[in-house]
Amino acid sequence: MRRNVLLVLASFWPLTLAAVGHAQGPSPENGATLFPGGALVSHSSNFTMGTAIAPPGGTSPLEGARPTSAYEGTATFAWGFRRDFQLTALAPYAVHRFELSQPTSALEVGGSGWGDAQLLLKYRFLRRDSLRGTTQASIEVGPKLPTGRTDLRDSAGALLPAGLQPGSGSTDLVINGSGTYTGVFHIKRLVADGTVSWLRRSEGTQGTRLGDAFLARFWLSYRPYQSKSVGREWFIGPSLAWHRLGRDRQNDASIERSGGDLLLAGITSYVSTHAGIVFWLALDFPVGEWTQSAVSFDRRVNFGITKQFSLHH
Repeated sequence: MRRNVLLVLASFWPLTLAAVGHAQGPSPENGATLFPGGALVSHSSNFTMGTAIAPPGGTSPLEGARPTSAYEGTATFAWGFRRDFQLTALAPYAVHRFELSQPTSALEVGGSGWGDAQLLLKYRFLRRDSLRGTTQASIEVGPKLPTGRTDLRDSAGALLPAGLQPGSGSTDLVINGSGTYTGVFHIKRLVADGTVSWLRRSEGTQGTRLGDAFLARFWLSYRPYQSKSVGREWFIGPSLAWHRLGRDRQNDASIERSGGDLLLAGITSYVSTHAGIVFWLALDFPVGEWTQSAVSFDRRVNFGITKQFSLHH
């Protein structure tokens, strides 16, 4: 029983959104909280690739820019300090690059540094067990803190715009809602998992308020393998996500080459080799993009590892 509970972990959505957001957290099922006294540490690697869109004449190519290639490694610690309540801390490290090739010139800028940390409190307000399976739902809220680097410069010493910095310089609000429905169509190993997340921005570095971010994601997973002891499991299935990024504003003026909507489809797999260890891999590709942004999204690869343990009884 204890091993079974250990594999039902809590979700996190580190919404720094350097490009369009993150794919996965340390668990395949997001509606649950850790059992009282349970904890986990996790590391995820998120690679995002895009293509710079040449600006109209007279417009800076860096206006509203996001990285054309980005890596973000996020360390996560989560603790179930009591029944239905969980505390999660996230610390990201980012490497951002922006590249633009034009007929007469080329531009390449970027750098690396710590991103903005998050501290989130999660509350599971629904758990219902039945012969079909378990239904769970949670809400999570907390601040994104201005701990990230905001002083990246180009080769000439000019400060890079806020959208290319690892940190934002702003204190923001993160709100996540998540639910897990086990036994879809009364198939015991078929699980529907949904997440809705909102990042409310405030003004940060360079007098810039980056656009608010909204994410809705659905993942339908099936377990083709599950050992009797629940020490080893395999989840796999398709996902669909919609990202909306609001317009950036600088000194109360809207930045035209920013914001937009993106629809992603992909496939995600989690593997537990034995009780307490979980690996995951996720691939996402755009199926629809409606944006005036300086960067068009191409693809995303996300993978990571989670170690679960008992912190106290």
